[in-house]
Amino acid sequence: MKQETNKTRKEAWWNEHNNRRNARKPAEPHDESPKPAECTEDQCPLYKKCGGCQMQNLSYERQLQWKQALEVKLLGRFGHVGEIIGMDDPYHYRNKVQAAFGMTRGGKIISGVYQSGTHRIVSVDDCMIEDRAADKIIVTIRSMLRSFKLLPYNEDTGAGFLRHVLVRRGFATNEIMVVLVTGKAAFPAKKDFVTALLAKHPEITTIVQNINDAKTSMVLGEREEVLYGPGKIEDILCGCRFRISARSFYQINPVQTEVLYGKAVEYAGLTGKETVIDAYCGIGTIGLIAAKHAKSVIGVEVNTDAVKDAKVNAKANGLENAQFFAGDAGEFMEDMARNGEHADVVFMDPPRAGSDRKFLSSVLTLAPDRIVYVSCNPETLARDLMFLSKNGYKVRKIQPVDMFPHTHHVETVVLLSRKNG
Repeated sequence: MKQETNKTRKEAWWNEHNNRRNARKPAEPHDESPKPAECTEDQCPLYKKCGGCQMQNLSYERQLQWKQALEVKLLGRFGHVGEIIGMDDPYHYRNKVQAAFGMTRGGKIISGVYQSGTHRIVSVDDCMIEDRAADKIIVTIRSMLRSFKLLPYNEDTGAGFLRHVLVRRGFATNEIMVVLVTGKAAFPAKKDFVTALLAKHPEITTIVQNINDAKTSMVLGEREEVLYGPGKIEDILCGCRFRISARSFYQINPVQTEVLYGKAVEYAGLTGKETVIDAYCGIGTIGLIAAKHAKSVIGVEVNTDAVKDAKVNAKANGLENAQFFAGDAGEFMEDMARNGEHADVVFMDPPRAGSDRKFLSSVLTLAPDRIVYVSCNPETLARDLMFLSKNGYKVRKIQPVDMFPHTHHVETVVLLSRKNG
């Protein structure tokens, strides 16, 4: 009976998805309260406790409508907003899963996510948007702690051991990294613990201990020790192979990242003759994909670990026309302009806060022919587009991509070019 129900739900979801282009008028952007009929039958049981998936009470079709309406409201003043690109299967898409560890008042060890807006852990065994393999590994680690006389770390008293577990999986390579974030460097029975974990999960390719003994909300500390394997994993994205370390930034939805970056490179209009700047380059994902179609790519990033990975990635992909530098991208572009150097395209992929006025001014100083702005926050994107629009650039294309189904987050790719170009 359960199999029939799941099959019916799947068929209903597919019918709804395939009819998306004929859907009714989008809901108002801030109307997040669906009618009872719009609630999904397979809604996560932790939806109200967790708060991570703010839109679980809406069918996926309605989520896309809401996000489309939000994009039009915030960005429509700059030009036509393309129809949001959704996922065929909007579940278990996160290749990075992070779990906090703690204890209940009754002494039970729990692991899961912090309840939205609090420091209270909601116990999670299986999440509808997280990678299934990662969830299983975290549950196994939780079950092993007492037998090894290990307890969750207590931030108030400094007692205990394990703070978080971070699992990253390369969806294309199936390589898995497990990061044990501990409050202390000493790891009793370390070898035995690693052996036992690998016996239960031989699919794990590397295990790293990250030591974070500071009183901080940051998950990862600065010190690391590789306990098993190379300490890195690799994944393949848009035909390029990338090395990923514990602290590297790497998009968490590889399926939609290929859509997002593919659209970004398309907007760049590369012919093989261009000089490209990849600001906020991270481990070089956008830059290396673009390097296949450009004359040269220069990536700049403040995170030195990410720059090291980017250089390795360039070599692994045989891309000799890509260079990566550790430093402030804004200052780097201003130096280029002072030296009389020119860039045809600048890729921008800033954090949720967007770009500050100083960085945007440095882009104007360099004056590239085209700017491709990849944003994870349409509100700060609208602010930055307004500044660029008032200073010589015009928005040519806007394309939303649903990178984070069941949450209110939405990514956007925007093409700008100089008004006199």
